[in-house]
Amino acid sequence: MSERVTQRRRWFVPYRLRILLRAAFLLLALATLGLAVSVLQQEKQLSYGNYQTSFRKTGEQISATLRHPAGQLALLNPPLAGAADAGLRPLLLPFPALDFDDQQKVQQAVAMSGCMRQFGPSASLCAAIGNNPWAGGFIYVAGNVDLARLVSHRSGDEVLNQSHRVRVSVSLRGRTYQWIAPFEEDPRQPGGPYAPLRGRLTGFNAADEGRKHTRPVKDFRGWIWQNAQCNEPAAGASPDTCLRNAFFSVRLPVSVLQEDLFGSESTSERKTWPPRDLDKIRVGVVVLAPGAGAVVLDSDKASAASGFSLADLAPMLLPGETLRIEKVGAAAGTAPLIELAGASGAEDASQHFLTALIRRLPVDTYDTPLSATHRIATPLGSYDVVLAGDVRSVSQSLGVVASRMAWFVGAMLLALMLAWLVIEIGIISRIKELIERADSVARTVKERGDASQPDLSDLRGDDELGVLASCLHDLLRRVREDVEREAIRTEQERDMWHAVGHEIMSPLQSLMALHGTDGGDGNQSARYVLRMQQAIRVLYGRASPSEAFQSTVLQVAEIDLAAFLHNVAANAHCAGITGVVFHGAPQAVLVRADEYSLEDVVTHVLVNAQRYRLPGSSIDISLDASETAASVVIANRGPSIADDVIGTIFEYGVSDQEDAGANGNRGQGLFVARTYMAKMGGTIVAKNLDGGVAFVLTLQRGAA
Repeated sequence: MSERVTQRRRWFVPYRLRILLRAAFLLLALATLGLAVSVLQQEKQLSYGNYQTSFRKTGEQISATLRHPAGQLALLNPPLAGAADAGLRPLLLPFPALDFDDQQKVQQAVAMSGCMRQFGPSASLCAAIGNNPWAGGFIYVAGNVDLARLVSHRSGDEVLNQSHRVRVSVSLRGRTYQWIAPFEEDPRQPGGPYAPLRGRLTGFNAADEGRKHTRPVKDFRGWIWQNAQCNEPAAGASPDTCLRNAFFSVRLPVSVLQEDLFGSESTSERKTWPPRDLDKIRVGVVVLAPGAGAVVLDSDKASAASGFSLADLAPMLLPGETLRIEKVGAAAGTAPLIELAGASGAEDASQHFLTALIRRLPVDTYDTPLSATHRIATPLGSYDVVLAGDVRSVSQSLGVVASRMAWFVGAMLLALMLAWLVIEIGIISRIKELIERADSVARTVKERGDASQPDLSDLRGDDELGVLASCLHDLLRRVREDVEREAIRTEQERDMWHAVGHEIMSPLQSLMALHGTDGGDGNQSARYVLRMQQAIRVLYGRASPSEAFQSTVLQVAEIDLAAFLHNVAANAHCAGITGVVFHGAPQAVLVRADEYSLEDVVTHVLVNAQRYRLPGSSIDISLDASETAASVVIANRGPSIADDVIGTIFEYGVSDQEDAGANGNRGQGLFVARTYMAKMGGTIVAKNLDGGVAFVLTLQRGAA
């Protein structure tokens, strides 16, 4: 199981960097998309909250606008299909009537209600009726106009065109009423060229203009007020010719309307108020200066600017919102007063799939419909203003923003993809190629010992990886050269060992003939000749000494270890080792070993002990046996072995002697001892004692 895990780990290591980089770029792309979606969701939640607040404010703003007199005027005078827009028509005021003879009240009423219509740059007019039918069937006309100092009509003068005057006409139901109202100055006001002027507009029938003994119209009333200051004072300007603002207010008696209210003499029927044909009544106002045909203002010829109407509420609505105004208590099936919808078109600027994505983003109570109803009370009844919202417009507006943001997100994803491709193609693939080629060289060296030179010319370049490929190429070239040199050296060494073995074997054959072939205790010379011959056989034909020792096959047999050690100790002086003392065993100890190899082991240990023992001290050999093993301890008194070295003294070539090879110490004695002991099934260890060092040899016991 552990081997499988190890193999899997080895398989994973070369791909770890690639997997990490690809996972990092994938996570970056997912994080970019996730960030964009998260921002859109937060913006949607924020936009939804803002939309709810804006929706409430819009409803309150529309309600406040309609409660204002200008809004009331728009409610009481809704736009009618097919109604002509040209000319001046009377509007139903949110007030019972106009206090026409009080300048401040009239100006305030028409200004608040927005009844005034602009005619040209410096004139405005308002034609209206009150909402209280008991105020009488009157039409009110008020206006502003710039005039030179007013010229008054003298009482009793039959000629009317020598003063400033106002001509008014009313057309309804096929009938036309016309009045001419000259200005008559109030004699009670202070005089002076720059004093304000005030006076009446006395109404006469226009058909009676120029006739003698013309009488004023009974219920016609009118006033005009002119400011004292000139509009644009200039040096040397005459007070009689500079233009001053004049405001006038007129009440027109219309008998047809009065008959609607109070009935004619022939019938007691009273009709409704306001008149149903109010939108068809036309009023004409002409302001004349002194002289024949001196027209200052003509409402039929000048274009009037439109005032506030219910249709002007449409810009307050957001896309998807609708506004419906209907009268409370209207009969079932009655069309609402007006229906408006907010302008749309933002969805066209967005991508439909982005809008669909935004709609799927979860937001609290997003799909809850929004609706608000406000009731507006007017003198002629109440109106329900129903405002309906559509939160889908939030998705459409966010879709436009998301369409712009999609370009940036796409650019980021494209940049990530380009960066990944650059790293994948320009770096990872080249590193992979370098690894595969280097691994191919390593396998070749391991399997065949041949370091062939890979072709890295296509990977060279001026960038970092190109420099790395060049360095790897040079490194592999040096490795190949080193391998070739090592092969040549090994071959030369093998030839040398062949030559040495051949030259030594012939003299050894002669020595064997002189000393005989018996290597027993009585013929020590023959014994040492046999050991030399065995050593030559071990080394002969091998590439190196370590290889020779490791490949040696020993002849393991049972020997008496006690007798063997006694013989070694007795003849140690023949090898130049003196003072060897064996503390013998009382009986024979049989062990499994190769006698000549074991003698080499003991001799190497004794040589090492003699090199480091104190002068004059002995080398002690002791034997201890158990039922399964026998232990030989070879101890000497002298310096101990350093702790950082004691674990390596049995390795080949380890020696503390300078110029070991020159003095015959190649660092192979203890290596040979450990190798032979292992081949005999035993062990050898070194340990420090108090004042010395001991080598412990352990062998297996033979049969009893």
